[in-house]
Amino acid sequence: MTTRRPQERVLVAGPAGGIETVIEHPAVFPADGVSAGVRGIALACHPHPLFGGTLDNKVVVTLAHALVDLGYAALRPNFRGVGRSEGTHDRGEGETDDMVAVLGYARERFGELPVALAGYSFGAYVQTRVAQRVAPERMVLVGVAAGDLGDRRYATPSVPAGTLVIHGELDETVPLARVLDWARPQELPVVVIPGADHFFHRRLHLIRGIVKQAWH
Repeated sequence: MTTRRPQERVLVAGPAGGIETVIEHPAVFPADGVSAGVRGIALACHPHPLFGGTLDNKVVVTLAHALVDLGYAALRPNFRGVGRSEGTHDRGEGETDDMVAVLGYARERFGELPVALAGYSFGAYVQTRVAQRVAPERMVLVGVAAGDLGDRRYATPSVPAGTLVIHGELDETVPLARVLDWARPQELPVVVIPGADHFFHRRLHLIRGIVKQAWH
């Protein structure tokens, strides 16, 4: 008999110190604590840490829960300088190194399972960089930071074919046009949620449903 274990909160060793990470399991055997029925490892990254982004962001939690429902062990790290994570914000450079370290920890713990990369806003940008160093099975990016956003500019890398990109029609933080400019040369479809802004207020259930439907 299996049951779902309560989430864990661990410190993963990273290049700049500890990386606070929440882990959620699809199911476990209570007797030995070994995850059962895990189809892969999911890494979900939060929005910009200088604007209040944390691992408890509702969009990131929604992504993680959707992937747990699909059988993944889901890890939600705090970026540098957030919560108990050590170090200082590094504009995506050091954060990419940290996420690769978290994946290394996950593989040591769960085995060489397929990897799903998920991210929201700045976290989605970081995941496009992680994907250049890790071969993900799947990717889902929500409100991905791309292009010229006023005081910040993102040279967001291309992503593997089949990446699921979700964006809000009324996003003012990352205008839809910027994401389309990034996606167009890749011939990458973008799923647009009508009426949604960057924060997806009252639209989280749609994100969860789109992810689960796409995976099936």
